[in-house]
Amino acid sequence: VQLQASGGGLVQAGESLKISCVASGRFESITDMGWYRRAPGKQRELVAEITSGGITQYADFVKGRFTISRDNAKNTVHLQMNYLKPEDTAVYYCNAQGDSDLGWFDSFGAGTQVTVSS
Repeated sequence: VQLQASGGGLVQAGESLKISCVASGRFESITDMGWYRRAPGKQRELVAEITSGGITQYADFVKGRFTISRDNAKNTVHLQMNYLKPEDTAVYYCNAQGDSDLGWFDSFGAGTQVTVSS
């Protein structure tokens, strides 16, 4: 499974940005999709995730500001980020979990840089 993220960039504090990720390759189904991030000097952390049925989960630090959505037919997941803060600066990684002919997979994409200036 390959995950290709897009939409990262440089914005000012308080602005919005939307990042997207598309999954491709050989798989039978994708159950959960989500976004993680790694800020400089910190460990990777979960930002938000969504099941194939649309159930969402958010980290406390993004609740009310970020919205995750998914298009199952297109194997894509989006993250709408509003009211961005400098502390949201990080590399954002797309994640997908599911079944393939080789068994269960839990894959991460290469990441997209989001930089928020103060």
